[in-house]
Order: sequence, then C-alpha cells, then structure tokens
Amino acid sequence: MQFRVRRLAQGEVDHELIWLSASVSSVILAAAWLAIGLPWPVCIFHELTGLPCMTCGMTRCAIQFFHGHFAAALKWNPLIFTLLCGVIAFDLYAFATLTMRVPRLRIHVSTKRANTFLRVSVISAIALNWIYLLLHWHNF
Repeated sequence: MQFRVRRLAQGEVDHELIWLSASVSSVILAAAWLAIGLPWPVCIFHELTGLPCMTCGMTRCAIQFFHGHFAAALKWNPLIFTLLCGVIAFDLYAFATLTMRVPRLRIHVSTKRANTFLRVSVISAIALNWIYLLLHWHNF
C-alpha cells in the first residue's frame, strides 16, 4: 500500500468534493428526518429474531455521537463510532484540501497481498462488531 500526495489531474474525479458533499448532505437529511418526527428505521432482522443485526444501534450511536456523548456512542455500536470518527477526519481533510487547493492524498493498493489484507481486515472488523452486539443484545 502506497500513500501519494499529488495534484488533481485534469478530468480526474474529485473524491474530496463528492464525499464531503455526500456526508454533509446525509447529516442534514438525517437531522431533518428526526427533527420533524418521522419514524425511526425498523430493523427487520431484529424484529424477526430478537437479536441485533450487524448495524443495530447505528442510529442511536450517531445521535449520541453528534450530541457529544462519545462513550455512549461507542457503547451502542463500536464499528459505527469508528466510522463516524473516520468520516469526521476525512471531512476535515477534504474541507482543508478544497479551500486551500493543495495536493491530494491518494492511497494506492499495489499488491494482491495488501488487497487481501484490507478485505480480511474489513470482514474481521464487521464480524467482531457483530459479536460485540450479540453479547450485548439485551441493550437492544
């Protein structure tokens, strides 16, 4: 895996602009959804089995996170908490990059071994998070 810092090429996709726009829009839409009192999402897996799915607690985690209750957010769903921290870090990077017009950071996965390692890491993180949720199912 290689990290490269370079200017955006002519016609290249501006990932910073796209993903910053998507994450800010998602937060605004979610806040509006909850503010006007629309119903919370229902987990069909949880309704059918009584057990938490892989993303159970995601909404409550996000609400706690954005209210600044980080310990409570981490308790609801550690993986989503970690992802939210990553999105905030990326948004800060993307905003700074876009406003200062500096070179962009690009990650290049150069070997099959590195690609496999990334895939196994993501699958392991999801599995470990689900195990955590299953061990704390009484909270759901």
